[in-house]
This record gives sequence, structure tokens and C-alpha cells, in this order.
Amino acid sequence: MTRLAPIALALDAPNLETATKWARSTGPYISTMKIGLETYLRDGDRAIHEVRDASGGRDIFLDLKLHDIPNTVAGAARSIAHLQPSYLTVHASGGSAMINAAVQALPETKVTAVTILTSLDEAELAAIGVKGPALDAACRLAQLAVSAGARAIVCSPQEVAAIRACVPAEITLITPGVRPAGAALGDQARVATPEQALADGADLLVIGRPITAAVDQEKAAQDISNGLVS
Repeated sequence: MTRLAPIALALDAPNLETATKWARSTGPYISTMKIGLETYLRDGDRAIHEVRDASGGRDIFLDLKLHDIPNTVAGAARSIAHLQPSYLTVHASGGSAMINAAVQALPETKVTAVTILTSLDEAELAAIGVKGPALDAACRLAQLAVSAGARAIVCSPQEVAAIRACVPAEITLITPGVRPAGAALGDQARVATPEQALADGADLLVIGRPITAAVDQEKAAQDISNGLVS
């Protein structure tokens, strides 16, 4: 059996037909399909079912980034429990009680805490009142989230080594902002190559446009995967 690369494909597609096409063509090579706000709000539960089927049963990473009072987040988490996502994101900045509410509502899912968005640079963090630098803020938020029961952390590849050192080994570290060498940065400010992110301690790499914007998505997924699992 072909070893699957530790990649979560960001299915930020204009419609569900395109998302399922991408899932079908890349499923043989990667482990996880990431469904975000755009797709889930537009297509609902159907997106989960169709992407899961098209990809050959790959893990579902439901990236909703919940951030509200604990009672509301618990209710939101319970409302998607029937979908059995492998991962569900919440914002670590929502605090311990909020994170734990999601954990209690979805004990079989890895509640995944987002530390600092990879689109934010140091100047923007300062502007919104986050005590920096970004590395320190991300480590604080990661430790808070793990203490509240989160089993996975989303962090920039530039912070992943430090977070790997300050959370237990069983915590899954997920890194967006991953770009193959020479790829356009897009709206990501803090990036690394897939190989570097894994070497620094990442367990799962979120990759979108380097695959989905390619002329041949299947070949792009295969090429990136071959570099990670060979």
C-alpha cells in the first residue's frame, strides 16, 4: 500500500464539484482533506460526505475556527459530532474554558487550537494588542490549549520547533503557511518548505494553492508527496 503523505489539502474551491474533483485526484497521495468555512457554510454536511467518499475515506479536518463563549462553542461542536471529523479547529485565544467545552462535546475528535494566524506579521500582532513576539505568543497559546484538553495545535512553521519543545510529544502539530521552494507566498507571511516544517517537528502540513492552483492537481500532489515519503 502506498504511504500517504502527511498533508491536509485545503479545499478552498469555488463549488463542491471542484472540491470533490480535487479530493478524488489527490486522495491516493495524501492523508487528510481540509474543509474550511467557505466550503462548509456553502455546502454544509454534504461537503463532508462527498469529500470523504471522493478521497477514499481520508481524514476530515473541519477548519471552522470556533471562537465564542464556552456554551455556544460546546453547542456548535455537538452540532457537527455526527460528521465525525478527525480534527475541528477552535481559536486558542478563546481561552481555557472555551477550548475545554469543545473537548467535552467532541471526545472522539482532536480539538485543534489555532495559535497565531500565519497571515499576521509582527506589526499586525502589535496592532491588535497581542503581546509578542509571535513566537512567544504562539507558545503561550499552545500551552494554554493543551492544558485545556486540545490534542492538536495549529501554528506557523516558523514557530513549530519551539512549540514542539514545549508541548507533550503526543500532541499533533499542524502547520499552514507551507510552500514548496520557489512557490508564491500568496497571503502567507510566515512560511517554510514542507521538508523544513517536518524536520522542525510538524506532524501534518496544510497545503492548498501549490496543489489546487496547479494545472494538474494530481501530479502536483504526487510530486510534493514523493518528496516527503520517499
